[in-house]
Amino acid sequence: MGIGVMIIFIAMVLTAGIVAYVILSTGSLLENQSGSTGTQTIKEVSSGLKVSTIQGHNSLGLIDKIVILITPRAGSPEIDLNGVLIELSESNQKNILKYSSSNWVDGRTGLTSLFDVNAFSSASSEFGAIVLVDDDSSCFQTTPVVNRGDSVMLAINTTAIFGGINENVNIVGNVIPEEGAWCIIQFRTPSSFVNPILILQEE
Repeated sequence: MGIGVMIIFIAMVLTAGIVAYVILSTGSLLENQSGSTGTQTIKEVSSGLKVSTIQGHNSLGLIDKIVILITPRAGSPEIDLNGVLIELSESNQKNILKYSSSNWVDGRTGLTSLFDVNAFSSASSEFGAIVLVDDDSSCFQTTPVVNRGDSVMLAINTTAIFGGINENVNIVGNVIPEEGAWCIIQFRTPSSFVNPILILQEE
């Protein structure tokens, strides 16, 4: 009787120990996962790029080129333009564009004519970059890294993509970094093009 009771007691102690271990392990795992999820969520919300303005160039009644002025969001880590995609579409066509190092322009000392620089690729799947502010010279041609305080214009040849953009056309899209919040592109072209430079979207 005494040996049987002792065996049952030992079994109960072992079972309780195993249960306690499982509960503690599960609690620790959930704590780690919740911390990781929280960190990832904060990173996604606070990082990424922000569109300040979108301007278009009017050439004979068509918008043949557009530039998208971007800056990093507050608290965002460095963003490499090599990993950035631009999705752009109108009612009949959607294009995905990648960065072209052949169409990088240093505009930090000023530009006489923004839409005449060699930043607008002739390929429908590429965009260029015009660096406006880059105090630490991080946004170089082959390593175009955008960080805090930088301002860069993404240059798109809409003639190569859509054959130009007419009046009263809805354009939608996104600027998609590898990590962080996307920038929304959404504007409707004016009913008449009066000026050579048009403000299409503002923050």
